[in-house]
Amino acid sequence: MEYLKIQELLLELLPQWNYKIAKPFKQLQDEGVSLEMYYCIKTLQWGGGMMTMSELGRYTKMPKQQMTKMVNRLVELEFVKRVYEPSDRRIIKIKLTDTAQNYLDHFVEHDASCFRPLLDTMSGEDIAIFQKSLEQLLDVFSRLPCECEEEKHSDEEQ
Repeated sequence: MEYLKIQELLLELLPQWNYKIAKPFKQLQDEGVSLEMYYCIKTLQWGGGMMTMSELGRYTKMPKQQMTKMVNRLVELEFVKRVYEPSDRRIIKIKLTDTAQNYLDHFVEHDASCFRPLLDTMSGEDIAIFQKSLEQLLDVFSRLPCECEEEKHSDEEQ
């Protein structure tokens, strides 16, 4: 079975990914936006720009107390706003603002240059392979069920 080989490749990739991608990315965090806050903003973006606190907590695997603190900070930065469900005010959705979208756009255009030194060391052929590999990984991951969706369905069945 190929599982063993895949596991070995993932374990070999993780340290290199950490040192060449994750660490330089973490050093970029500015404007009071932590890595976890960035992930939260991106999660909201992937989820259509709005979701409940519970959904966001499940996707990010963050405890409710920590999620509340993070959302409070994102509200202070005007990256998100709380939207109350008209039919049930106990339901609060977190919605991305234009400020968050502008931050993400600026981040990609200007701040993500930390990846440039890595890309500059690659040949044109390697860059093309790297880009195609990333596109394929994203495609595969986008088709996988999210654990939080599985939990949601199992909760609904009970």
